[in-house]
Amino acid sequence: MQSPVTDVNGPEPSGDPPAPRANGRRDRWADHREQRRQELIGAAVQALLRHGPEVDMDQVAATAGVSKPVLYRYFADKSQLWLAVSEVVAARVVDTVAPAVEQVREERALVEATIDAYLGVIESEPKLYRFLMHQSSHPGIHQVVAGTSRQVAAGLARVIGDRLRALGLDAGPAEPWAYGLVGFVQAVGDWWTTNGQPIRRAALTDYLTTLLWSGIEGVRRSADLPRELTRAHERIVP
Repeated sequence: MQSPVTDVNGPEPSGDPPAPRANGRRDRWADHREQRRQELIGAAVQALLRHGPEVDMDQVAATAGVSKPVLYRYFADKSQLWLAVSEVVAARVVDTVAPAVEQVREERALVEATIDAYLGVIESEPKLYRFLMHQSSHPGIHQVVAGTSRQVAAGLARVIGDRLRALGLDAGPAEPWAYGLVGFVQAVGDWWTTNGQPIRRAALTDYLTTLLWSGIEGVRRSADLPRELTRAHERIVP
């Protein structure tokens, strides 16, 4: 006699019955597979740090301590693995820059904090950053880079907009300024790491902050602000 089969699509009985054993096994297998996948991505990151952006799948497999066919069980091809790695690197950028942007309460310090946090990510992991930027011809990785830039710029635009409104100014420039700042620092950061970081991070942060802030401050000065408000904000101008 066959055991009764629970109809998962029918009405559920009262209480919380245990999930069917098959579903539990499937969930455990999915969790195990995802954990293993993350371990292999971590190995790929380590291989990149060890061998540089030209690392190949054999080197990744050796770092992970597996055969190359095992890699292909989790990633259809090299492009899929690099896309997964790019997502990890991009998340590190966002996780570092976003909190720095949110904590600042003065205009010039906001520009400085954004630049310093972004350069800090590059300084700590230059090989990963070069990999991310130089693989951007890959459609998927290009989307990851663009999405990361949008995420950082959106948070920055929100904060800049709040500062402009607090000054009684039009918040319209906030978004283009934010995207311009992110793109500018991204390009300079690429130059900086490609050339072996020829300038100290603190000095480069100061150079870029002065250049960008002078432009923003020029717009602020051209606005018709109350005299006492202008004087209050002149204290933060270099």
